Amino acid sequence: MSLAEALIAAPTASGEAPIALPFAPECPPVLAFGAYFKNAPCLVRGGEALVAATVGDLDTPEACRRMDQAVAALAARTQPAAVAHDLHPDFHSSRAACALAAELGVPAIAVQHHHAHVAAVLAEHGHAGPALGLALDGVGLGTDGRAWGGELLRVDGAGFARLGHLRELPLAGGDRAAREPWRMAAAVLHLAGRGAEIARRFAGCRAAALLDAVLAREALAPPTSSLGRWFDAAAGLLGICEVMRFEAEAAIALEEFARAYGEVPPEPDGWRLDAANRLDLLPMAASLADEHDEGRGAARFHATLTAALADWVRRAADASGLDVVALSGGCFHNRILSAGLAARLRAGGLAVLEARRLSPGDAGLALGQAWVAAHHLNATSRTAASG
Repeated sequence: MSLAEALIAAPTASGEAPIALPFAPECPPVLAFGAYFKNAPCLVRGGEALVAATVGDLDTPEACRRMDQAVAALAARTQPAAVAHDLHPDFHSSRAACALAAELGVPAIAVQHHHAHVAAVLAEHGHAGPALGLALDGVGLGTDGRAWGGELLRVDGAGFARLGHLRELPLAGGDRAAREPWRMAAAVLHLAGRGAEIARRFAGCRAAALLDAVLAREALAPPTSSLGRWFDAAAGLLGICEVMRFEAEAAIALEEFARAYGEVPPEPDGWRLDAANRLDLLPMAASLADEHDEGRGAARFHATLTAALADWVRRAADASGLDVVALSGGCFHNRILSAGLAARLRAGGLAVLEARRLSPGDAGLALGQAWVAAHHLNATSRTAASG
């Protein structure tokens, strides 16, 4: 029985069989450990990639054990030439990957989160690059140590360049801000010079009176380029969701309000680009503080965001000469955004690659990690052969 047959016949820890995908036949075997959220390891070998069902978020001992069992089963079936993991050194997946690599005597290759997102889509489509990549999600550690999540990249094999990113929002209270959209709404008001409104608008939220001062101190409010936090800010400003009860509640509710309201034109002055190619959504977001119709505000947010992203990508395509763009990251679960942006980009003459069988979010990330690691190994082999 081949490796593929054995793995497809054997359920994973969650009771589901892995997804088999074509992969570059010249790829050496790589075992990728996946993301922190919605972890799903991946094995590539012999022209195929096998992506396991998600074992869940690695925030419980049980989930970590399920991940350990999944990767141990894969490693027992083939000797990987390398293991791949997220750039964040403190994730259980990263520590486990490094430990296994040391045990096997093979390289442990760290792959930046958003690079892996774009690479997963390129791998699914068999596109070696170079290509533009738009990675939009909640959070991932950047190469500068900051929290990324709204990234415009150029990806080529094992390498990538950060061409631009969304304007950063301060996270008042750090990770807590990702669970409390009113804090992200307050961040928009602070940046718009309307910090005095925070205490009144969010009088029912604990610490609202102190938040403007907190937002002025980066040590207490670290910045993030995450598009997910802009969604949260919009939901908070419109009064749709101030504190989330479950993951992505604010973004889901915002999309539902927009869909119910219907289409509206984008705001032509709702965004701007600076000299560093940072896309600033503050003009549109700040205007939501004065919107009295939640549905209209949600629709305006989606329409303007889609137009802004399309303009940003088209400018990058013109500057780089690249006509292929891969869209990935958890924000592309939003169908208004994903369908609208893809349509705009295709109408502008770009080839748009999207996730097909895998999730655009973290559950599909390991495939991208493996793709990047394989390119690293192949580049190293070519260098050694030429030397």
